[in-house]
Amino acid sequence: MRRDPAPHGVPRARAAGEVGGTAPEPGPPRVEQHAATTVQLHRDNRRVPDSATAYRRHVRVPSHGEVVEMGTPHGSASVHTPDFSGGPAAFVVDARGLVSAWSPMAERLLGYETAEVVGRPVAELWPVIPWDAPQQLSSAFEDGALGHAAVLTHRQGHPVPVTLAAYPVTSVVPGSEGTVILVTAVSLPTAVQDWLHHRERIAAGALRSRMEPADAPDHSAACITRSYVPARGGTGVNGSWADVIPLPSARVALVVSDVPASGMQATVCIGLIGAAVRALAELDLAPGEVLARLDDIVSRFTAGQDNKWSLPFVERLVGATYLYAVYDPIARRCVMASAGHPPPAVADPDGSVHVPELPGNRPLGRGEPVFESLDLELAEGSTLLFYTGGLVRACGTDGAIAGLLGRAVHQSGPSIKEVGRVTVDSMTPLLEAEDDLALLVVRTRVLSGGRVVAWELPGDPAAVAGIRSLVLHQLEQWDLGSLDFTTELIASELVTNAIRYGREPMQLRLVYDRTLICEVSDGSSTSPYIRRASATDEGGRGLFLVADCAQRWGVRYTNQGKTIWAEQALNTEATPQRPP
Repeated sequence: MRRDPAPHGVPRARAAGEVGGTAPEPGPPRVEQHAATTVQLHRDNRRVPDSATAYRRHVRVPSHGEVVEMGTPHGSASVHTPDFSGGPAAFVVDARGLVSAWSPMAERLLGYETAEVVGRPVAELWPVIPWDAPQQLSSAFEDGALGHAAVLTHRQGHPVPVTLAAYPVTSVVPGSEGTVILVTAVSLPTAVQDWLHHRERIAAGALRSRMEPADAPDHSAACITRSYVPARGGTGVNGSWADVIPLPSARVALVVSDVPASGMQATVCIGLIGAAVRALAELDLAPGEVLARLDDIVSRFTAGQDNKWSLPFVERLVGATYLYAVYDPIARRCVMASAGHPPPAVADPDGSVHVPELPGNRPLGRGEPVFESLDLELAEGSTLLFYTGGLVRACGTDGAIAGLLGRAVHQSGPSIKEVGRVTVDSMTPLLEAEDDLALLVVRTRVLSGGRVVAWELPGDPAAVAGIRSLVLHQLEQWDLGSLDFTTELIASELVTNAIRYGREPMQLRLVYDRTLICEVSDGSSTSPYIRRASATDEGGRGLFLVADCAQRWGVRYTNQGKTIWAEQALNTEATPQRPP
């Protein structure tokens, strides 16, 4: 018996006796119209393909008659489609591979609103679906429209096991052709759901543990301990994060952030933003400038379709809160700026505790033009508690947070690790099930005057010889005679450049820490330029010699001008011992 061919791109229904059994032939598609937008579908019943064996027992065969409301840029559309176990989620992909319509059920299933997905490539939203155009969609479902198993990513980052079906669209107002994709959540057994949840929890936790060391590095500027408390519910790993970044001139950057995401999505966002912050820290920028550039990076990550980073995993960076602080143990000053993040609590050595008022700036990705900073002078031995939003929700007020730090310091004595342990033990029972917590407890140190020497520089080039003598005499006092030649050369070149090209006031400073640091400051903001001089050049080799002699060098800009610094490594025997 001859059968009528199916429409192009749509396999025909199987007849009795064919492999896969029979299915009732559907009636003609019924179309309803809303807001002058009509979607017409070709469709038929298809068996579950062999590739979906793992899900075969848990997928119900659909029945016809379900009405799907889909929002489009031009209005809404209603189409009758198969009934997928409680109502299908559906969206339309146009001929360019872009989402052109999105149903409320799709929003409930995958978490995206219509405005967030319409106009975006479906392959960008879910890379696991290898489709860029409806032609590829048709071939992907050549063996059956129902049961193409996949695991899509929810907007909040957790996996959603689904089956997929494709139906060509004959007309989509305003005239483009496309394909309707039906997405059905698979009703997996509880054991399978628990296994998927447990696997993501383990994977996210393992990746996070690889991203951070067991404890904060020891640093001359401060004694620091870091703690992380995973959430009791959900995936366990959310977006709370704390980091410690060593900076030149014996300073340290203290970072704490809160990304509104969970699971693998939170871990990926933390990794991206953490790498960006460390790269910006290498530029030795002021905290407000770091946040301004970080805000620009987040905006570009999530900007548009042509940005390869504009994936669902990085969209949660928008709205992330961030606090970046820099502590200088020589000046005893801590400069910090916040992108919507709460300020730290500060406990003075005399026992008083307060929470400073940070300038109010918006979270990252919200277009904040300027991030204002706060400059604090801290006494030696001050204790700072940096925290994430879980502590705020558990304590409720700044006064409660200050009281928590005060009690922890009083009970723990001189041990900063004990302060962190007492804080964690006190707060863990009070955290909400979905809240994790990252803590950074910092006790400040001060580099003593015997380790720091500074000289004011005159604007006369003839004074360079006397400066070299002062440097050699100081190295002899510090018993660093092995570094006298390179240090004399570095100081001579930097001082000469400052006198020739800079402006007063000018200063030379030597810092004897875990490295020997030579700094020359002046009132000019002109940028130094290093180059390789040719054989016939009479000059231009100064910075090249500095870079060759030093372990590393750089420039730091301030409100008063700039500072060019160079660090030299010390022998192990010469390294000064820090107090516990």
